[in-house]
Amino acid sequence: MGDAILYDYWRSSASYRLRIALNLAGIKYATERVDLVKGEHKSLEHLARNPQGFVPVLEIDGLRLTQSLAVLDYLDDTRNLGLLPKDPGLRARARALAHSVAVDVHPVCNLQVAKHATQLSGGAADMPKAWMQHFIRPGLEAFEALLTDFDQAPFCTGDTPGLADICLMPQLYNARRWQTDFKDMPRICAVEAACAAHPAFAAAYPDQER
Repeated sequence: MGDAILYDYWRSSASYRLRIALNLAGIKYATERVDLVKGEHKSLEHLARNPQGFVPVLEIDGLRLTQSLAVLDYLDDTRNLGLLPKDPGLRARARALAHSVAVDVHPVCNLQVAKHATQLSGGAADMPKAWMQHFIRPGLEAFEALLTDFDQAPFCTGDTPGLADICLMPQLYNARRWQTDFKDMPRICAVEAACAAHPAFAAAYPDQER
């Protein structure tokens, strides 16, 4: 038994973020699977954990926490992960960088939204891929441009992994899943290489969790 329980789904971007952060913090955790494809997130059992019916849910320190960005703040505050710069201006810019994918791209590309879009299209076979590409590519282009405000050394905002890296990597996993090309974005590719080589990120990779 670990120090925490993470209710997650292996392909959930938000769950992926927390796996990375838990690994960075060195927190041992047990995993409870909530299969989104089978609809387990809408079960009465899971709704009792999180009335929104989302993953992840993290039980830690006697608390039950939801919303991955809020949980990342909690882990940063209580485990001193240094996910954001201390300077208020740099901190705001680094948070905006992270939120550009976690708040603006991810919500419209999650499973629930994509399924609804497919239903509205009359079940067009190519709808999910076209939908994802429509939002992911511009979001990554914006992220690449925003990175010019920072020195990659080698992570998004410095020499240690930060909030932006934790939010970016799940989005890159989704980009590849939906065949969204970003090879022409050198800053993002450099950050991806640095993160992929970091043990905390490697251990959190979705295909490790299946």
